[in-house]
Amino acid sequence: MLTALLCIGAALLDHYLGEPRRWHPLVGFGGLAQRVEALAYGPPELSAKARREHGIGAVIVLLVPFIVTTWLLIKIPLIGLAVALGLLYLAIGAHSLAQHAEAVMAALQAGDLPLARQKLAMIVSRDTDDLDEEGISRATVESVLENGCDAIFGALFWFVLAGAAGVVGYRLANTLDALWGYRTPHYLHFGWAAARLDDALNWLPARLTALSYALAGRQPALAWRCWQEQAPGWKSPNAGPVMAAGAGALGLALGGPARYHGEWQSRPALGEGLAPRAEDIGRAVALVRRALWLWLAAILVGGLALA
Repeated sequence: MLTALLCIGAALLDHYLGEPRRWHPLVGFGGLAQRVEALAYGPPELSAKARREHGIGAVIVLLVPFIVTTWLLIKIPLIGLAVALGLLYLAIGAHSLAQHAEAVMAALQAGDLPLARQKLAMIVSRDTDDLDEEGISRATVESVLENGCDAIFGALFWFVLAGAAGVVGYRLANTLDALWGYRTPHYLHFGWAAARLDDALNWLPARLTALSYALAGRQPALAWRCWQEQAPGWKSPNAGPVMAAGAGALGLALGGPARYHGEWQSRPALGEGLAPRAEDIGRAVALVRRALWLWLAAILVGGLALA
């Protein structure tokens, strides 16, 4: 029951306060990870196997001290509860996700495509320079759906399952994947451990997120069908179910070709229906918000049952 109350409290803190404007711990951790990468990456002549081992070592060095420190802190009476609440609040990014997406939507509705591309570039890794309204809307909706799992539901899942230490390990691993988990020549082997760890930690949260999108959407049957038929063709084992179910729940046609770092990638179609427009960004944000209330209700019911 205490876990459920902490989840609700952290979600409310995020809703009313948003993320810290300065000195966010994940930003600081990202800077630390860059310094560790500079030390651990090794010389250009390293073999693929050795580069992968260096990446594994970097992940261990970065994650274990923070997880152990968190585990020790939450053992302290009273202080431990405050630490757990504060860490979960920092791990949940629902307010920030909505804020970034709505900034793109506002720019589109004002007819300012350059500003919309600029705002979009802050939340996606694809190239945004030549996107039109439909392309910007599609990229934003996809980002909202996918990051709903990474920034909200995965954090809640690991907090419920493993407490504050679990959510710290999850969010830091997720951050390393965002930094190193690319299939580029530079990160293909060094980032292997970060990418595989993130895949493992997100496997069940992603499928629970897809289910919550289906239940919170207006077209649950379509969301389920898109999830089952389209997700297996997506390159990411976790983003596929989340985005396919979300696209179906919204009745939108997502996916398709996209350009990353100057190279076009062929991506399968996701969902079914109309091409996304600016107003659909708001619908995606609302879907994630309804799914969050479903999660909190389920966690509360579970806490009451166990109590």
